[in-house]
Amino acid sequence: MIVTVTLNPAWDVTYRVPRLTRHASHRVGSVLERPGGKGLNVARVLHALGEPVLATGLMGGATGALVEGALEVPHAFVRIAGETRRTVTVVDSDATVFNERGPEIRPEEWAAFQEAFSARAAEAEVVVLSGSLPPGLPEDAYAVLTRLARAQSAKVLVDAAGAVLRAAAAAGPDVLKPNAAELAAAGLPLAAPGRGALVVSRGAGGLVAVTPEGRFEAVPSETVDGNPTGAGDAAAAALAVALRDRLPWPRALGEAAALAAAAVAAPAAGEFDPEVLRRHRMSPRVRRAPCPS
Repeated sequence: MIVTVTLNPAWDVTYRVPRLTRHASHRVGSVLERPGGKGLNVARVLHALGEPVLATGLMGGATGALVEGALEVPHAFVRIAGETRRTVTVVDSDATVFNERGPEIRPEEWAAFQEAFSARAAEAEVVVLSGSLPPGLPEDAYAVLTRLARAQSAKVLVDAAGAVLRAAAAAGPDVLKPNAAELAAAGLPLAAPGRGALVVSRGAGGLVAVTPEGRFEAVPSETVDGNPTGAGDAAAAALAVALRDRLPWPRALGEAAALAAAAVAAPAAGEFDPEVLRRHRMSPRVRRAPCPS
């Protein structure tokens, strides 16, 4: 089983407009409302692939009840006193995202989650820790959870940014999966964290991985237009499956790139286009890349 952790879930509202213009009024073409948060997106992709998955995290208030009620994947959340956040995404030819910070987490709520998480990790083969942290949690929250998961013999993938990513890297997860901007903001080099691997999303430029097997690049076989918001989460889902199945890195990276492209073609994060996935799987473009001098 793969366990995904979303410590700062959200109720996502996505507006589609022909063109987003600052300081202007817009007529919305369509509205999509659904549970959100990077870990929940990963869980939905895994569920759609038919993989056994459990989503966990922190959830509170009326918005949290709305998220849980609409979530179609197996889940077990720790309840908190604060109100789960909301996000708004405006999609034209790209995506503009507005993220609320999230509720303040009390020390006793964080302690309760760590206890519940340790029990879940004992049942997991892979744990995915992804997304932002709500106020009140320490910057090393993912580092703490990484150590708890590894104590239960679960493999760990972390998708985070800034100081949270930097602290998690020191805990030695099996895979770090930031995008290029997040890696730069964390001040981390393009290098594998200890015995693990670093996989960096580069948007339309594909993925680069620094692994114990060498350095590899996966580039899209075709340009895919759409909503790129959930592409990194889809790549994380593919990498989690690859970790569980011990796939060689070239194949793992090809799967991640294909699923990311298929996610761009889907209307919302947490979904993917099966036909785009099939096409990209048929013509993976993964190559060994030279290490920078």
